[in-house]
Amino acid sequence: MLVVIVPLVLLFAIALIKKIPWIGGDIRAALLTAAVAAGLIGGLAPMGWVNALVDGADRLAWVIALSLFGSIYAEAQVRLGAMETTLFGLRALFGKSPRGLIAAVFVTLILAGSLLGDAIAAATVIGFLVIHALSELKIKPVQIGMMILLGASIGSIMPPISQGVFLSASLIGIDPTPVTNIAYLTVGGGALFAIFESFRFVRAKRGTGAKLTPAAQTVGGSFPMGSGAGAASGPAKSLPAGSSASGFGSLDATGSKAFMKLMAERWKTLIPLAVLIVIVVAKSGFGFDVFTEIPPLAATTSWLGSIPVLKGIAFPVVMAIIVAIAVSFLFKSVRRDTLGTVTTGLSKVSGTIQIQLCAAAMIGIFYAVGAVDMVAAAAESLAGPELKLGGAAGIVAIGMLTGSQTAAQTVLVTFLGPILVGLGVDPVNAALGASHIAAAGQNMPPVGLTAFVVCGLVGSALNTKVDPVKVMILALPNSIYFLLVGLLVWFI
Repeated sequence: MLVVIVPLVLLFAIALIKKIPWIGGDIRAALLTAAVAAGLIGGLAPMGWVNALVDGADRLAWVIALSLFGSIYAEAQVRLGAMETTLFGLRALFGKSPRGLIAAVFVTLILAGSLLGDAIAAATVIGFLVIHALSELKIKPVQIGMMILLGASIGSIMPPISQGVFLSASLIGIDPTPVTNIAYLTVGGGALFAIFESFRFVRAKRGTGAKLTPAAQTVGGSFPMGSGAGAASGPAKSLPAGSSASGFGSLDATGSKAFMKLMAERWKTLIPLAVLIVIVVAKSGFGFDVFTEIPPLAATTSWLGSIPVLKGIAFPVVMAIIVAIAVSFLFKSVRRDTLGTVTTGLSKVSGTIQIQLCAAAMIGIFYAVGAVDMVAAAAESLAGPELKLGGAAGIVAIGMLTGSQTAAQTVLVTFLGPILVGLGVDPVNAALGASHIAAAGQNMPPVGLTAFVVCGLVGSALNTKVDPVKVMILALPNSIYFLLVGLLVWFI
């Protein structure tokens, strides 16, 4: 068992003891150190190392491809103005009331999180646009931080682009499609819970109108985003006639008319998103996969699917994103800075992808040296309930301490997933539960990377100090919701 114990001790030590010179607190260094230790103790031959690394990358190929292409697509939508159209459109539909603004903010954050597949990127891209609007409703900075944190975090696990679900499915070795289909409901429930829970921060009566940030008073203009966020490019485009940043003008009078007017002027910005939705719904709702049913696309998909690692590109959601990217580049606002769109998009998730690659190395080597099989054999004596509760506690603890659902799943679901399936848990339920429990852990106090980023963003915008621990405590009911959903599906 040394091949298991020593690497995990090293992993936890490096990840949690920040005083270790150079590498303390760096999850990438922790994962790679664990991988090297396992390989050395397991006596891997030179070619064994190569095969293990390829195998690990192959197991996480879907997740890596999703992050790569999803980030490019999301950046294209920012430059196109799709996110602003969504925010203003939802604001028109939901009305001028404080609750309407909160609902619009949440839906936009969740959509951005789903497109990016990364909570931090979503918080910085969209969060900046809404901080002042929420502040003018007399919502406290910590409450604003809580809403941005939850919206972005829920979005990062919301299908169709759900990094957490894809990762858990990949670690267990199943097709993520049935998992994502159920996640629409479970994550959607968490989204509704977060929205209604946040209504307590404002009064029920109609507000006097909230202003957008100065940067958001133009659609498609340049945004002075926070750290790691991209900037929309292109000339500023005015809001529809009759509307304004201050309360959105006539949007409060006739919301449906204002919405239709906005869509009439800006519907083109939503074309790539519509293409993505149509392809995904056709697959998940009607069982029609355009990439296997249409002969030319089927041949390409089949070829990519036969190549290790590259097969991640052949997954239907990833292919749909690539098509949507291609459609986005038909627009001048995106096409005129093609390189900038790609590089800025990738820069937003570069840290996430680095962690995924390091995790892939560790996973591949753990499998190569038989560490996963050893843990499975050792766990056979444990009762099902004990294993499930202990495993859930471990995932939450790692998520708490590292602030990362990726780290939590990589460390424990790699071992726990096959054991749960061996105990008779349906693989779909095992993957769904793991993703939700990990999502719960990453926002629980005392440590959450996303919360610290969000608090820095809100604090700099409002020129005040925002306590990240208080933000995480406010978000705790929603975290508990995801934890309970995860445990429920494990015990079904």
